[in-house]
Amino acid sequence: MEMAFRMQFSVPEVFDISKESQATRDLYGDSEFAKGCLLSRRLIEQGVRVVQLSLSIDGYDIAWDTGHENIVDGHARLAKACDQGIAALIHDLKARGLFDDTLIVWGGEFGRAPTSEGAKGRDHDHYGYTNWLAGGGVKRGFSYGATDEFGCSAVEDRVHVHDFHATILHLMGLDHEKLTYRYSGRDYRLTDVSGKVVEGVLA
Repeated sequence: MEMAFRMQFSVPEVFDISKESQATRDLYGDSEFAKGCLLSRRLIEQGVRVVQLSLSIDGYDIAWDTGHENIVDGHARLAKACDQGIAALIHDLKARGLFDDTLIVWGGEFGRAPTSEGAKGRDHDHYGYTNWLAGGGVKRGFSYGATDEFGCSAVEDRVHVHDFHATILHLMGLDHEKLTYRYSGRDYRLTDVSGKVVEGVLA
């Protein structure tokens, strides 16, 4: 209750980005997502343990479903709206000594197939797609795993979604196997009684 009170009490100050320097605001940019990245840094500074930020433009959510209709124009517009803010957040966290203690997880619900859907679209592809991690406990400057030559299916160092979740929990200091509980005759946990930590991405 005390933590909840402190969080509520600090909201007006934390969300007042006018207190940031013009240089910092220019670094992030003026898109709504960029402002969310700046607010994320301010929340992290305030001690908020988990911050979730999603991109939504013209009714399209984090799934970036413009890909069904016009992947080139749609994704270019979405990338432009978020790239500067993300880069600024990473730069700012490093400058303030917060990067090594902050785990950044970037991803969506699936990837896009290499084949066309209609004239300019792409269908969903859950067989091989990219998520990335940065910051707290993650090895820097490399990629883990690869898809086939068509970019369709993961073929090298494949990571199941349960492995991805187990790794995130590990980086947050939680052993996913210790979160197991029994209900209605079977075991449950966040990784569905599966998953292994991907040691190759750890610093």
